[in-house]
Amino acid sequence: MKYNIAVLPGDGIGPEICAGALKVLKKTGEKFGHEFSFTELPIGGAAIDAYGTPLPDFTVEGCLASDSVLLGAVGGYKWDKLPGDSRPEKGLLGIRKAMGLYSNIRPAKLWKSLAAASPLKSELVKDGIEIIIVRELIGGIYFGERGRGEENGFEYAWDTEKYSVPEIERIARIACELAMKRGKKLVSVDKANVLESSRLWRRTMHEYAAKHYPEVQVTDVLVDNMAMQIVKNPAQFDVVVTSNIFGDILSDEAAQVTGSIGMLASSSLGDGTRGLYEPIHGSAPDIAGQDVANPIATILAAAMMLRDSFSLSAEYGAIVAAIEKVLDEGYRTADIYSEGCKKVGCREMAQLICDRI
Repeated sequence: MKYNIAVLPGDGIGPEICAGALKVLKKTGEKFGHEFSFTELPIGGAAIDAYGTPLPDFTVEGCLASDSVLLGAVGGYKWDKLPGDSRPEKGLLGIRKAMGLYSNIRPAKLWKSLAAASPLKSELVKDGIEIIIVRELIGGIYFGERGRGEENGFEYAWDTEKYSVPEIERIARIACELAMKRGKKLVSVDKANVLESSRLWRRTMHEYAAKHYPEVQVTDVLVDNMAMQIVKNPAQFDVVVTSNIFGDILSDEAAQVTGSIGMLASSSLGDGTRGLYEPIHGSAPDIAGQDVANPIATILAAAMMLRDSFSLSAEYGAIVAAIEKVLDEGYRTADIYSEGCKKVGCREMAQLICDRI
């Protein structure tokens, strides 16, 4: 099979970590008989410097013409004084909107060999954990009606949490598809004991799964209990789906229990198979060009692309197994280094992973 991938290296360490991910994709293609072609396109600060805009029209066109998109990182202190609409981050928001991406998928994985990096007790994380949080991205209270007013001489403000059945169904589809590729178990997080929007969320989630994905077991957990359970026993969870605001908070909590942001990837998906895949960390301009960045999050993002956009589960598994082997052998980039390990740079880490695919 041949796949056309748009690559948006972006700023700071973006070009370095993307280069490592592309190397791993090429190696995976050689092993499994696939051909990956890459089209590099500008975004963020690099696009501002070259074209005067964080998201040129031809970048959007190239992404929409691709089978999927891999992003490095955007932003940096060089562009901090620009107005909000002209900052590098505007390019990221713009490409998500242009691609119609309404779900954010963020796995929080703690590898067994990195268990000591977690702030949780060793008995909770000794076997490693992996929680995949599916967050609704363009609805809910962040996009609902809002305003300010005055009543009885006091100023007040209000925001509206609002979801429609189609909005819930489309995020349910994404979550159920992921659950089918894993353990066929899905936790839906809401606040149905208080919020009317959560009651609709809960009912719709169960009805949609029962009709379209009867093999998926859906369990409901209230958001306050979920926050407690993530730090009490994170290993009990697999795929989790929730609303925009709850997903925003819980995904950061889940990321923290893994102990290293340099190991975490994410994706944004819409109605089709085309997605936007990226590490969750920033552009780290202070270490750009020094070959010390950790490429693993971006490599994992590329692996997610193979699984979730191209349905190449074996290829995804091969990359994950290679990463696990390299970590078990004691190789570490600077951000995850500890005494007694073997410190390597960005390029060498990518090559080590390639060698073990």
